[in-house]
Amino acid sequence: MPTRDQQLASASTDHALRFLLLVLVVVPFLGVLAAAALVWRHGLGAVELGSLSAMYALTTAAVTVGFHRLFAHRTFRTGAALRAVLAVAGSMAVQGPVIYWAANHRRHHTHADKPGDPHSPHLYGPEPRRRLRGLVHAHVGWLFNHELTDCARYAPDLLRDPMLTRINRLYFVWVVLGLALPAAAGGLATGGGTGALQGFVWGGLVRIFLLQHTTFSINSVCHVFG
Repeated sequence: MPTRDQQLASASTDHALRFLLLVLVVVPFLGVLAAAALVWRHGLGAVELGSLSAMYALTTAAVTVGFHRLFAHRTFRTGAALRAVLAVAGSMAVQGPVIYWAANHRRHHTHADKPGDPHSPHLYGPEPRRRLRGLVHAHVGWLFNHELTDCARYAPDLLRDPMLTRINRLYFVWVVLGLALPAAAGGLATGGGTGALQGFVWGGLVRIFLLQHTTFSINSVCHVFG
């Protein structure tokens, strides 16, 4: 039985994680607003579209092939180098550390649309108001009110991989790298700070926003209407 101090520490950690999730969802939205302001002032050019397209393609492929098919479902095997690349690039998508993402997805399949599924839209009832509540929960609300997934229960195999646990532990390094790469590319392409800002906003924040809500829509819209 956990002591009161342990319970308080756990609750504090839980609140901190949920606040951090809120930041990681809200900041990309603010980036979309910043992108609109930049387009109004500078127009839409190759730096914006190029950085957005390249980073979106990279991180989408890494989440789909790496986080989903390789780490969560173990549908194929590959060498350590490609595993590392997929884990790092997928972490740049800002959808959570690789091991937690995979564990959470396995939990979803274990309890699909039943109690225990962290983001099912079907657990609130069939009435229109409750269906809407379920849709909002499945899209983004679950991030802030679900019971945190036990990685030791759902992904013990991944926790035994030293390379993957190190990548998992350095999650925020990869988040920053995913913002720095398009900023650096934009700065080099234009030779100035405006290009770096455009790369950061479009290849970083706007890209994160679009990919987040594409993934969220799979949990919500596709599970309700698909």
